[in-house]
Amino acid sequence: MAKKKILLNAFNMNCIGHINHGLWTHPRDNSTQYKTLEYWTELAKLLERGLFDGLFIADIVGVYDVYQHSVDVPLKESIQLPVNDPLLLVSAMAAVTKNLGFGLTANLTYEAPYLFARRMSTLDHLSRGRVGWNIVTGYLDSAARAMGLNEQIEHDRRYDQADEYLQVLYKLWEGSWEDDAVLNDPQQRIYAQPDKVHKVRHKGEFYQVEGYHLCEPSPQRTPVLFQAGSSERGLQFAGSHAECVFISGQNKPSTREQVDKVRASAVAAGRNPDDIKVFMGINVIVGATEAEARAKHAEYREFASAEAGVAHFAASTGIDFSEYELDEPIQYVKSNAIQSATKNLKNNDWTRQKLLDQHALGGRYITLIGSPEQVADELESWIAETGLDGFNLTRIVTPESYADFIDLVIPELQRRGSYKTAYDNGSLREKLFPEGGARLPERHVGASYRR
Repeated sequence: MAKKKILLNAFNMNCIGHINHGLWTHPRDNSTQYKTLEYWTELAKLLERGLFDGLFIADIVGVYDVYQHSVDVPLKESIQLPVNDPLLLVSAMAAVTKNLGFGLTANLTYEAPYLFARRMSTLDHLSRGRVGWNIVTGYLDSAARAMGLNEQIEHDRRYDQADEYLQVLYKLWEGSWEDDAVLNDPQQRIYAQPDKVHKVRHKGEFYQVEGYHLCEPSPQRTPVLFQAGSSERGLQFAGSHAECVFISGQNKPSTREQVDKVRASAVAAGRNPDDIKVFMGINVIVGATEAEARAKHAEYREFASAEAGVAHFAASTGIDFSEYELDEPIQYVKSNAIQSATKNLKNNDWTRQKLLDQHALGGRYITLIGSPEQVADELESWIAETGLDGFNLTRIVTPESYADFIDLVIPELQRRGSYKTAYDNGSLREKLFPEGGARLPERHVGASYRR
């Protein structure tokens, strides 16, 4: 029986400090060049050399102002601030690659669906079908205030709005233009046939839209749909809409539980359990030998900022950890922030010191350290024991973290039959789901909006 092939995204953000904070100060890190096209085109070419499935680009709207009730630490350590628009990077990276996919985070709470549909269709055209959308509803009160709201919309209510947002998008992407609407016939002077292009009329609780989708059908029509919510309401949303789900795991048993819940959510929505690919965020520090990797890890820790990591986590939970003494138990507070982040605090056995220890590398993802063989063993073990499909590989020092993985770990995984040796043909959706086509499968809710 053929081995399950590990899927792999590079996890990044259009900013300096993303997950592992403080490492921008490392002499070999070039993340301060994020505002140049070359930074992104060189990264895209590197990832395509490593046969990565995609570059997954996170994003936030707003700032992390919970810790110390200020943005002092985020500004000093560049904790996802400044942060530039992720969508504008794709054209340049698509121009220098042929196969690399692009998972783009966009917050639907603050984006009009009509214009967002056009932007994503445009990128799907320009990339020849290589874009995905990471659907987020936001969790920062600072973003809500910046966008004219008094406070963040309540957690479950945001998902009600998201469900309707997707309805509007499916109507535009899937239903407005028929497959054969475009004739492109200069002799008859007909580019598109009027009777095959339909006006969308949507009157809902959150959105009123009347208009034609402005773009002709792109290769995928609907981009590959990513999502990362692990609350009960988030899982229900994922079961209906998501094709890829991104989770944050801390150990194998709890990760297995999360993966099983995601698969069950798909089944509850009338889909197959493997209609959703599940990715976990992970750090990898690899050297030619274990000793070399351990030395690299120790070196990285000298430049990391645990406090910056805790300041980031404070915004994820809505709790100002700076108000606690080092060994004082942190009190769980229900909030509209990321529910999976606050869940771990419910036992009341967390202290600020424990959080600082957890964020020694500037972030709190699982970190694999070792030789190529040791790292490959662990990656295979996570896949086998949890049911994961793949990983979102973070950067620690950029581009070194990705280059090391590509040069050392990828060949070892390929030797074992756990990683592809060439890209499949086709769109991002066809690469992730080789048994399907470029379009949403018939059992996906979005397919029901086709004419």
